[in-house]
Amino acid sequence: MNELRYRQVHLDFHSSEYIEDVAKDFKKEEFVATLKKANVNSITCFARCHHGWLYYPSKNTPELIHPNLTNHNLLLEQIEACHKNDIKVPIYTTVQWDGYIARTHKEWLAIDENGEFINSQGVEEPHFYYTICLNSDYRQYFKSHLQDIIDVVGVENIDGFFMDILFKVDCNCKRCVEKMEALGFDSKVKDSRIEYSIVMLDEFKKEITEFINSRAPKASIFYNSSHIGPNSKKSLDEYTHLELESLPSGGWGYDHFPATVRYARNLGKDIIGMTGKFHTYWGDFHSLKNKAALEFECFNMLALGAGCSIGDQLHPSGKMSKAAYDLIGSVYEKVKEKEDYCIGAKPVSEIAVLTPEEFYSFKDHDLGIPNALIGTVRMLQELSYQFEIIDSKFDFEKYKLIILPDDIKFMSTLESKLLEYIKNGGKVIGTNKSLIDDKNKDSSLYGISYEGESEYYRDFILPNDVIGKDLYKEEYVMYLRGAKTKVNDAKVLMNSIEPYFNREGKTFCSHQHTPSSGKIGYPAATRKGNVIYFAHPIFKIYRKNCARWCKSIIKDAIEMLLDHKLVNHNGPSTVITAINRQADYNRDILHVLHYITEKRSEDIYTIEDVIPLYNLEFKLYVGEKQVKAVKMVPELKPIDFTNTDGYIIFNVDKIEGHNMFSIEY
Repeated sequence: MNELRYRQVHLDFHSSEYIEDVAKDFKKEEFVATLKKANVNSITCFARCHHGWLYYPSKNTPELIHPNLTNHNLLLEQIEACHKNDIKVPIYTTVQWDGYIARTHKEWLAIDENGEFINSQGVEEPHFYYTICLNSDYRQYFKSHLQDIIDVVGVENIDGFFMDILFKVDCNCKRCVEKMEALGFDSKVKDSRIEYSIVMLDEFKKEITEFINSRAPKASIFYNSSHIGPNSKKSLDEYTHLELESLPSGGWGYDHFPATVRYARNLGKDIIGMTGKFHTYWGDFHSLKNKAALEFECFNMLALGAGCSIGDQLHPSGKMSKAAYDLIGSVYEKVKEKEDYCIGAKPVSEIAVLTPEEFYSFKDHDLGIPNALIGTVRMLQELSYQFEIIDSKFDFEKYKLIILPDDIKFMSTLESKLLEYIKNGGKVIGTNKSLIDDKNKDSSLYGISYEGESEYYRDFILPNDVIGKDLYKEEYVMYLRGAKTKVNDAKVLMNSIEPYFNREGKTFCSHQHTPSSGKIGYPAATRKGNVIYFAHPIFKIYRKNCARWCKSIIKDAIEMLLDHKLVNHNGPSTVITAINRQADYNRDILHVLHYITEKRSEDIYTIEDVIPLYNLEFKLYVGEKQVKAVKMVPELKPIDFTNTDGYIIFNVDKIEGHNMFSIEY
């Protein structure tokens, strides 16, 4: 496979058959000139869309060429013009959504337990969202379609395939039921059917990858399911790289990408992040994202170890939007300047966060990013810690501290692995239900006994000079129910305080919860050696209510366990930092981002303004390494620094949007 490009456009072209003169204004010279001006060096173009139409001169199914397509060579001309200008063109095709198939081959559609076709988006007709079952004869149809693309486009012209819409689906068709039962799945149980659908998807990917590799061995291959997580590992060999679809204004939100990429970047594949130029979501014609928002989304990709892809949709006329490509170009001009300091860089981290997503059951398959994980990511970013997201199979020894946020399921093998990690000098912070065994109440990890959930739906913590050092020494409410514990061979770091009573039955007080009774309850924070445990779901509380005191007590716990912090600064918590190592150049690259997301509208979060910061001090831990220079890049402006006790300290006059600094050894 050829090296991934860092300045990609994903060019949608879902075009209704009720639109006349499709691609009538397409001119390949204008098309490629627009891309070049916008600094684009890779563009995903359409062979087939969700409406079911083709945009190339098909030999196999010419009747499926868009009925109003004026230029049957559209895809071929896009590829030809781009290749002449060193622009790659991965080819898009849809997999499980196809409006034409839904109308003409209903026997290929997935059906629910009531025999109804499955509309995966819940959108009223008209739509193309009825999901195709990959156990049907459609599978052979799809392979014939791929062969048709290869034959018409030519192997030598194929850079890769982007295959869209591969979802686990609760299909109850005869074929799926027969295969479930043959493999030992219970077709009468929904969880079992969903579990089987993942097995079937992985089988499909393996078959298709083998098919493509045997015919176009240099082609890149990606299957898009709109998320990459622990379940993706099972079929990872079928991908050449990963593309993380994450349009913050389109349902994913600004929490999705950092929580996803911090896991995905450890899977051994090159990564592209994907946002959109749309103000909201795909198909938002004639809209433009705020420039500051698009900058942040792309620069955050670079900071977190990914290349960039910006989604657009070509107008049915085939004419490019000047405004859209002026916007894309203004951002990609900066990406082009910065990318030499990003390509090949690997993240430097001090903390690993175990993802609760690994422990989702199949009945939980649509929950998205766990709230506990979102709360952890937000908190650690705001505290300027450098961290990864991992699962229980990862190498723990790479990290100085592992955090178990709220919902990590108990497994004796995981507990043993953590105990060995601690024996070798590792540190652990666990919260609430994480690695709590409901059967054996005693925790050898935490040195406590679990006695069940707290009887109070809200109680309080009482900070002290060890935990909550910067807080007032009075009660702070915890908005979610804690775990009732008692200490065995741990020591209490902080107590909980009971309310007078719950708001239930006849008892209540004021508008919400009852105030503190002053009576000490169960331990709220304990320590056993290098392990600190918090009884409350700290990270879910932070996600739900953004209680600053939760961040303060976690900060104190981390500082108790870690001797050094990789990146310190005196700026506000809205500053995001990331440090990546370019080993080939013997340098670290510090990324500093300052963009503030706001929810000014009813529907979406966005960013409109870039608010500069002045006179920031940075303190980076480098240990015994000898630093020869610190430079602002790509400007190559030297920055004075001092070196004290393993830290370098330097000042920056102004941070505006995204700045990068090279620490050269």
